[in-house]
Amino acid sequence: MRSSLAAVGAAALLLMGCSEKSETAAAASSTDTTLIVPVVKASRMDLAGEIVLTGEFVPFQEIDVMAKVNGYVHSIPVDIGDRVNAGQTLATLESPEMQDEIDKATAAIDQVTAELQTATDDVHRAESAHEIIHLSYTRIENVAKSEKGLVPQQEVDEAHSRDLVAEAQVAAAKSNLRTLSERIRGARAEEKRLKTMHAYTVITAPFAGVITKRYANLGSMIQAGTSSQAMPLVRLSQNGLLRLTLPVPESAVPHVRIGSQVDVSVPTLSRTFRGKVTRSAEKVQSNTRTMDTEVDVPNPEFTLVPGMYAEVRLRIEDRPNAIAVPPDSIERTADGARVLTVDSTKTIRAVPVTIGLETGTMVEIRSGLHEDTLVVAGRRAGLKEGQVVYPKLSRLGQP
Repeated sequence: MRSSLAAVGAAALLLMGCSEKSETAAAASSTDTTLIVPVVKASRMDLAGEIVLTGEFVPFQEIDVMAKVNGYVHSIPVDIGDRVNAGQTLATLESPEMQDEIDKATAAIDQVTAELQTATDDVHRAESAHEIIHLSYTRIENVAKSEKGLVPQQEVDEAHSRDLVAEAQVAAAKSNLRTLSERIRGARAEEKRLKTMHAYTVITAPFAGVITKRYANLGSMIQAGTSSQAMPLVRLSQNGLLRLTLPVPESAVPHVRIGSQVDVSVPTLSRTFRGKVTRSAEKVQSNTRTMDTEVDVPNPEFTLVPGMYAEVRLRIEDRPNAIAVPPDSIERTADGARVLTVDSTKTIRAVPVTIGLETGTMVEIRSGLHEDTLVVAGRRAGLKEGQVVYPKLSRLGQP
């Protein structure tokens, strides 16, 4: 009897153990079937819309330096790669004919000066002679008037005639003096012009820059820049400040702000420089639907070289304190956009949203989400509304 009771008890304990193991296995199986999904929190942040544009550095100014006068190259102390200052001598021309013309003009001035002195003396003599003749005529005329018949009228007329001749001689002498004065003024102007032209035989840099090309050598015959056969001496580039011409798309044209600072990335150097938007064409080209916009980049150490390519991040919009989620959280449909959220009961909910500014890493949510809402990130295949999941906060969504 006692042994029968023991057997029954053992059987009961065995059945209870089996039941507990079944319940534990069922619970574990239920946990294993709950899908783990990565989520992020809808967070507030400052967003900035940017577009990346590519351009090529060009010198701020670049010219072929020409000569203004004809001549042979007497000296050219600069060569490719030389950095020069504004006003520094780039070349000197030799023009003996021009010096001869200056000497000739100087001799003409001396000759006219001598003639001017003679003419001045002539004026003085003519005025002195006229003064005596006029005094004699005045006396004879006074006597003839006071003593009727004492002086014959013919003598009076002859005295008057001599007075008029002397007066005409004074006028002629003064006219000759004025003519010589004009001649000497013209001769001096011609000498000044020749000296000014001769000064152009020394060719200087109009601005500080780098010699990027040399066309002439010692002894080269250089024609004046006005000639169709004129050859430049050197090419001068202002590389201390460079330009970037960017084709801004029509959609971004309203957001171009003159004076704004931009980051200029140069892949060749793996460096970023600061630049400033300085000017724009104020016109959209009809063939490309873009507007040329220039960015000036200071280059005081000449690290940058014209011809290098650069990328400019041009900020076009700002969204301060906006609610944002990663782009892979957005599901775009024919009716708009939506996201899958996980509520407090760990249930999937499909929420329509209105999206705004999109950057490379985040998308602005204008309506439909609140801050800190859990949003499914990444692949959403197999998820449906009402499904219970196990949300796992990804690193991007961590505060």
